[in-house]
Amino acid sequence: MLKLPVIIGMGGIGPAGRTSCHHAYRRLVIDSLSATEAETTMRSLSQLMGRSYSDDSQQQVLQSTLIRQLESNLFDPQAIPVHKLFGAEAGSHLMVSNKYIGQPIPDFWSVSEHDKHSSHIHLSDNQPLLVPVTRQSLINSAGQLPSGFDPSKLYQSRNHPRGLQMTVYGASDAISSLGFDWGEVKKRVAPDQIGVYAGSGMAQLDYNGVAGMMQARLLGKRVTSKQCPLGFAEMPADFINAYILGSVGSTGTNMGACATFLYNLNQGMEDIRSGRRRIVLVGNSEAPITPEVMEGYGNMGALATDKELCDLDGRSMQEGPDHRRSCRPFSGNCGFTLAESAQFFVLCDDELALELGANIYGSVADIFVNADGHKKSISGPGLGNYITVAKSMAVARAIVGEEGLQRSFIQAHGTGTPQNRITESHIISEAAKAFGIEKLPVAAIKSYVGHSISAAAGDQLSATLGVWQYGLIPGITSIDHIADDVYQDNMEILMQHKEVNPEQLDVAFLNAKGFGGNNATGTILSPNVTRDIMLKRHGKAALSRYQTLNEQVVEQQADYDAACIRGETKPMYQFGEGVLGSEDIDFSASRIRVPGYDLAVNLELDNPYA
Repeated sequence: MLKLPVIIGMGGIGPAGRTSCHHAYRRLVIDSLSATEAETTMRSLSQLMGRSYSDDSQQQVLQSTLIRQLESNLFDPQAIPVHKLFGAEAGSHLMVSNKYIGQPIPDFWSVSEHDKHSSHIHLSDNQPLLVPVTRQSLINSAGQLPSGFDPSKLYQSRNHPRGLQMTVYGASDAISSLGFDWGEVKKRVAPDQIGVYAGSGMAQLDYNGVAGMMQARLLGKRVTSKQCPLGFAEMPADFINAYILGSVGSTGTNMGACATFLYNLNQGMEDIRSGRRRIVLVGNSEAPITPEVMEGYGNMGALATDKELCDLDGRSMQEGPDHRRSCRPFSGNCGFTLAESAQFFVLCDDELALELGANIYGSVADIFVNADGHKKSISGPGLGNYITVAKSMAVARAIVGEEGLQRSFIQAHGTGTPQNRITESHIISEAAKAFGIEKLPVAAIKSYVGHSISAAAGDQLSATLGVWQYGLIPGITSIDHIADDVYQDNMEILMQHKEVNPEQLDVAFLNAKGFGGNNATGTILSPNVTRDIMLKRHGKAALSRYQTLNEQVVEQQADYDAACIRGETKPMYQFGEGVLGSEDIDFSASRIRVPGYDLAVNLELDNPYA
């Protein structure tokens, strides 16, 4: 019998704020929450931003989250440095500092000393020169972290790329908010039964990572010793192992463009179902808001430009676009909105969840990944997503039955591009028809937080777990109509928040469509369905013991949340602490003992091919 992968923890940081304790979700539906719940999340956001909470600052706090006009803390969109190619004609003369004269000297240069610091160069042929200038960004909407929040200030970041800074914060948030110390895991789980699957879809692309390695020499600077190694795409997992958990278990990342999070979640799910791992940390961190990445997607025609947004609303460029509503899934739209986000989730097998008294947010029923087959355009959609959505609904039907399938909703990929609104709506509509779902609610949270590439489905999962806690499916409030070319049969595309009974909402589908034909759809089971499965497997007595243990876990989660809001917490970051060498382990032919763990690594393995 397969183990059930139960979701017991979540944490992170994105445009909606801190993920743990459902705060990021609550920002999406804050206008529909109770006054107490809304105030708590407002205080959480104020603390992140380094502001003091007061009634007159609430509107400013709200405006400084989610999708909004691009701010200058990452780069100045009105003065992006570039080099313009300029040609000095033959016969020209240049005066150059001696330290800028490289070797070898070109044949068409005639160099004579001007003084001990500079030289005179006569050109006998045309000389291309790069002249520093600036340009204005045509795209000025982005899903940015809350204004004023700087993860590099919270620990000794040592020139880490932004994606790794966000990893440290997000993974720490997930672990710290579990409601029990990680040491409890190490008492019950062998070192090799832990897994960490985390990364980014585009690697670390700011100057402290790959960008600096590629740009430094052309900018007249030197490449540092950190830019190459810290730029790797799997580095978020490496940081979690080395500086947060100290894990010696399984590690890595699975990359699939915009479906990357579901690829990693699939790896964690498979490990737990098979029994190879008992607990895994799964996540992604993406920091793609750089001039180069925005220009790259912009030149594909994929991002919403200011002019296109103005044209949609019949506004002049002098009036300016509505940056807040730049992402408009399934409506009149012109492109997606790039975002940064780091989302992490802790999964374990159902037996360990009971032992720990862990909070049960839901469980991962299955994840399906399919390619598109032959393609004309590598970035265009294809057939693979029909298969992933259909199989996700099929496995849900097998678990909760035809009636349970009616009690489901889908988190659409919902990028806000004209092509996506047609193709994805057709996929969802046809699948709902085929499985007899009368009116499938459709949400698209990119309309709030933008498209964070590899972390996008992590944003979806965070919002989904919030729905089961608060009974509100976030509506697509950035749109005022459904486009004429959107398919709507058997669907309910939500333009406003939909109030639901969480106990009558059994299943959620997370849909992701990635460049290159990387399609993935995940089937997530509600906390109620998860507990019903665990009751059948383990009995009433085990669930009763679990409830007693869970009471203390819930109290500790509340204590962590309160400490975060008061600004009394720091990310977990253990640089140079607890480093182990070969002399620290106890090694034999039957087992390896690692300090800090009660259980040993078992070396008495069976022949897997017997």
